[in-house]
Amino acid sequence: MRVALFTDTFLPDINGVAKTLGRWTRFLESKGIACQVFAPTSVTEGDSDIFRVERFYSIPFLLYPECRLAIPNPVQLRKSLHAFQPTLIHCATPFNLGLFGLHHARKHRTPLVASYHTHFDQYLNHYKIPWVEPTLWKYMQWFHQSCQRVYVPSQSTLDHLQAKGLRQLEIWSRGVDTERFQLIVDRKSVLEAYNVDPAKFVMLYVGRLAPEKSIEVALDSYAALPQAIQEDTHLIIAGDGPSAGMLRECYEGNPGITFTGFVQGARLSELYAAADVFLFPSATETFGNVVLEAMACGTTVIGAAAGGVMDIIEHEVTGLLCPPGDVAAFKQAVIRLYASHETRCRLALAGREYALRQSWDQIFHKLLASYEEISDANAANGLLSSEARMIR
Repeated sequence: MRVALFTDTFLPDINGVAKTLGRWTRFLESKGIACQVFAPTSVTEGDSDIFRVERFYSIPFLLYPECRLAIPNPVQLRKSLHAFQPTLIHCATPFNLGLFGLHHARKHRTPLVASYHTHFDQYLNHYKIPWVEPTLWKYMQWFHQSCQRVYVPSQSTLDHLQAKGLRQLEIWSRGVDTERFQLIVDRKSVLEAYNVDPAKFVMLYVGRLAPEKSIEVALDSYAALPQAIQEDTHLIIAGDGPSAGMLRECYEGNPGITFTGFVQGARLSELYAAADVFLFPSATETFGNVVLEAMACGTTVIGAAAGGVMDIIEHEVTGLLCPPGDVAAFKQAVIRLYASHETRCRLALAGREYALRQSWDQIFHKLLASYEEISDANAANGLLSSEARMIR
């Protein structure tokens, strides 16, 4: 098997999609399966450490400036594909590069699969262009009609796409590295590095700072806490994005709120483990990798009862869910966990146990089996077609 992967984000980009695809290509190569990645140029410094990555000139994507839209060179692409001779094409984007993958698959009758990663339709209201949605879904239906599988990260995403008319859907879930994201941490030194009093009750948000993440719900929930609790609480916002400047301007003067900027690697896992509660109000997630990472670190999660977050958190068992955008409900959840160490520990332990069962290796073996099933079916169909032609 030789896999051509078309994507609008890839390592060293720092987001859930790029990291997942990077892990997947490493897994394929570890199994002796050649994988050629076609991706935009990255503005993030660093090396992808994946051998076969071909880059193309790119421009920022309107709804997600950190994500780039490639402007492919058709001659270069055709030459690369001819040299590589893929036996399966995977489009992780329906946009520019994905269109080239779709065209090549149709022209050469190569098995085609896609993966769906982002609810761009749910971003439209946040960016004041809701009128684009009908056109977007017509395009999405057209693009995916040729795919033999459309991989989605959660059951809620599958249900959402099914209701929009997409077919051949299959869940490709996400895992977590529980060796990296774990419970052990020197809370005092981690928090003091951010000038946060370790004696405080620490609430944490990790993620992109953008309108669709509803970060204002976390900030408003903190502001709505009773004064005595608020004075004993500290909110840490870890991340960067288009809303960062505005949020800092509005809130950074508050001594109970800290903006860390972008955090990754060991510093991130330590920050998760040092927090008392992870607050994640985003209602637009197809999965919610940061929720699973926080659970792996033994931190109790309060999340929005929407999208992929609902597929990770079982309310009152592995965490707490609140109606999306409901500041009063998030505030009450924080007060409850502040008041009850027992409840916090019970939910944290169950969350950690859940995270331990989310093995990347198991997830990737299942996806590879799906690839092989598609390849075998197409090989069998090709043989039957060849025999039919010989009979005629």
